[in-house]
Amino acid sequence: MLPDGYSDVPAGKLAAVVTCLEMSAPAERHVEIDQPGVALSPVEKADPAWYRDLYRRIGAQWLWTSRLAMADAELAAILHHADVDVFAVMRDGRAEGLLELDFREEGSCELAFFGLTEAIIGKGAGRWLMNHAIARAWSRPQSPIRRFWLHTCTLDSPQALGFYIRSGFTPVRRQVEVFDDPRLTGALPMNTAPHIPIL
Repeated sequence: MLPDGYSDVPAGKLAAVVTCLEMSAPAERHVEIDQPGVALSPVEKADPAWYRDLYRRIGAQWLWTSRLAMADAELAAILHHADVDVFAVMRDGRAEGLLELDFREEGSCELAFFGLTEAIIGKGAGRWLMNHAIARAWSRPQSPIRRFWLHTCTLDSPQALGFYIRSGFTPVRRQVEVFDDPRLTGALPMNTAPHIPIL
């Protein structure tokens, strides 16, 4: 338990406040903007190199690194699991978004990864993708759920937490995560996320 007041974060480390959110029944579908030329495509047995490229293009600016540090076999074991669904948001033949739903815990689905590249952000694709995510999480016949959940943190887009709440998720838990700065470990280039200083 952290004490009240300030707690020092060691040099070379980052700290983020993590908020866990969940919904216990399908949220009402929100109005979305049509996405001509954009499609959601299932990715069967995603290649780790393909996945990491998309993951990096979406998340590097928010210092996403958990999947970059995994060995190929470890990452493939997740992506190829029968209870993990991976989808790509496709535009002009190129993946520009990621939806990963993890049903490995009985009765639950984690929105493990959800994001868009800069090429498609700001055009309503986020709401469109979230509508698909909610519908798919609650309608997977082989894995009925009672809980759909996710976590976001203060290193993510400033719009993320509000977007998830507006989508029907309720905050249920708050944690502090301290971890190695991925720019210092070599997982990401040193010039990544210049809005977050390196100490």
